[in-house]
Amino acid sequence: MYKENSDAARVAGAIDHTQLKPDALTAQFDQLCDEAVKYGFYSVCVNSSRVKYVAEKLKDEKTLICSVVGFPLGAMTSESKAFETAEAVKNGADEIDMVINIGALKSGDYDFVEKDIRAVREAASGKTILKVIIETSMLTDDEKIKACELSEKAGADFVKTSTGFGGGGATVEDVKLMRKTVSDKVLVKASGGIRDFETALAMLEAGASRLGIGSSIAVMTGAPVDGNY
Repeated sequence: MYKENSDAARVAGAIDHTQLKPDALTAQFDQLCDEAVKYGFYSVCVNSSRVKYVAEKLKDEKTLICSVVGFPLGAMTSESKAFETAEAVKNGADEIDMVINIGALKSGDYDFVEKDIRAVREAASGKTILKVIIETSMLTDDEKIKACELSEKAGADFVKTSTGFGGGGATVEDVKLMRKTVSDKVLVKASGGIRDFETALAMLEAGASRLGIGSSIAVMTGAPVDGNY
């Protein structure tokens, strides 16, 4: 749809087209899949209960399937997150976006946080990409740095800014900090509050490799924003 090497193609190819609303209807997931194929988005991102449905819808397409795990609070047991991860992968997820235990991190229980992430890493198949959501809006800069370090140590492929449900979203400053903190082996995903093309492009310029966006069509076309992710 977009000229090769254009900014539009760059943004579209980085988008995890997202539908995580608890009241989303089946028809909205049909639309999500159709839009992802039409615009050339990297993946669709859904709650784990919808993975099997969208995987079947997209079985003949290049679009990947991303499932959130422990979403949006991250406060359930590591065993629960690991089970949800295994189920999502079995049902067709190519990527897992897990939420850390924010309270444990802020309490300084770093061993618990690392083991929590590692439990998800081990529950996913070796080919499955793991993104770790650190919920930046709830953390100090020092806590953001520590969360990124623990994520990399536990085997994460990405660190991700936000759930979009925690009272704040991605900022250019946080993306830069996260990119600076992790090694070149780990990528950064910006998510939450990206509602226009200029913001999306700014996140990529700041160092993000992937964008979690619910208002992807508005971002790509300038249409009115529909959604809060």
